[in-house]
Amino acid sequence: MSGKDIDKYLDMYYRLTGKERREVDKDLFETIEEVFDSATILAVLDLVRKKVLYELKGVVSAGKEARVYWGVDPRGRDLAVKIYLTSTAEFRKGMIKYIAGDPRFANIPKSTRKLMILWARKEFRNYKLMYKAGVSVPEPIAQHENILVLEFIGEKGVRAPLLKEVSLSDEEYLDIFWRVVNDVKKMYLRARLVHGDLSEYNVMIWRGRHYIIDVSQAVKLDHPNAINFLVRDLRNVLRYFSDELGLKGLPSIKELLNYVTEGEVSVPIDLT
Repeated sequence: MSGKDIDKYLDMYYRLTGKERREVDKDLFETIEEVFDSATILAVLDLVRKKVLYELKGVVSAGKEARVYWGVDPRGRDLAVKIYLTSTAEFRKGMIKYIAGDPRFANIPKSTRKLMILWARKEFRNYKLMYKAGVSVPEPIAQHENILVLEFIGEKGVRAPLLKEVSLSDEEYLDIFWRVVNDVKKMYLRARLVHGDLSEYNVMIWRGRHYIIDVSQAVKLDHPNAINFLVRDLRNVLRYFSDELGLKGLPSIKELLNYVTEGEVSVPIDLT
């Protein structure tokens, strides 16, 4: 993409926002251009046009499949703007097992870009179902193309620490353990979802509250692997709080599964 293209997009941006030209905006658009294609930049501008987004301020985190930016809406509210990469062929292999078998997504597109748009839509729907069920997740605000817009958990562009990154008392950890387990229960009984990749790396801690994040891979209960994913989630939670943090007196995996599902799970599962 040439400098003229960037100037063209900047012109569109300034017309939409009424902002004065700033070098920092050009720097950010050049940074975005290095990672994303023109269709993604146009999608960002669509969100500006729809008044979902006013400006992007910089990168919060970068992964293999997506980047998260600190954004601000027209009212000054901080946003987390997650933009999925559309050229991540390797990531495609990992996501297929979560889409295949999900009745909400019967047809899996061959185009990587279309698949990432589907993946963003899936994550947005999962967030909406969880949020409605009372699960502690960031508020889902909008999804457009391969872009997901959420409530920002943190302050002034600095994300909240992950559960893995905080240091708390045993009493505080025990409280978080049960809050997370009860959210898994709400997902199962109310949203009829299983997170599918729950661990200490996708739970944020902010101002005395936890937030479960990264829910793109969550599946409906009628997914063929839903119960196996649920057991794995509960094992991960139990492992971290019991083995790594050393909390005593926690329930067994069998007791947790029975508590979360209220005895619904009757299929034979190896819980040793």
